[in-house]
Amino acid sequence: MCGRFTLTNPDRLPKRFNLQQPELPLPPRFNIAPTQTVPVVLQDDKKENKLELLQWGLIPFWSKEPKAGYSTINARAEGIADKPAYRKPIRSQRCLIPADGFYEWQKTGTGKQPFYIHLKNADLFGFAGLYDIYRDKEGRELKTFTIITTTANEVVESIHNRMPVILKPGDEEEWLDPSITDPFEVTRLLVPFPAKLMEAYPVSKKVNFVANDVPEILETANSA
Repeated sequence: MCGRFTLTNPDRLPKRFNLQQPELPLPPRFNIAPTQTVPVVLQDDKKENKLELLQWGLIPFWSKEPKAGYSTINARAEGIADKPAYRKPIRSQRCLIPADGFYEWQKTGTGKQPFYIHLKNADLFGFAGLYDIYRDKEGRELKTFTIITTTANEVVESIHNRMPVILKPGDEEEWLDPSITDPFEVTRLLVPFPAKLMEAYPVSKKVNFVANDVPEILETANSA
């Protein structure tokens, strides 16, 4: 699964994701958590990438009330096109969630040890995501999203059996393209990212507390 992640260099977003808009004044984030508002990359009808701020935790358009459950912060890739909450988004409302790392917790004899997982080159990447638009009785919109997960690769599997889908840069345009409405054409992209390009290390349990959104939580467990 994916319950926390980082975006420590938001100033690099426009170039990395070819955004056709002015930069948004975004602060670096070291401990992004569910229900928070997060920058997300969408593609418009002109096939131009744009950045919007969405709430983490998908609320289907057909919900009776705008309340996100913890179960919708992630969506399993397996059978996603048949799940009621994701049946429509997988066809026409796909997105990328920019990040440069994520946290996962390994079960140990003395509790859960958090690990920070990222690309070896420390580059930005995009989680595969889906979004939906909830409208209340007054017509006000609330855009929310979920991060898709798949089976863990060799780097993550010793920590957890699931990992977020990190799309290869060459697959991002296809994933975002709203003109592709056949789920089969895009669900084939929902595979584990190559382990040889990733690494992980233990970090302080300070990350367990959402208020600790500071650079120090990225230090190794021995020095934190």
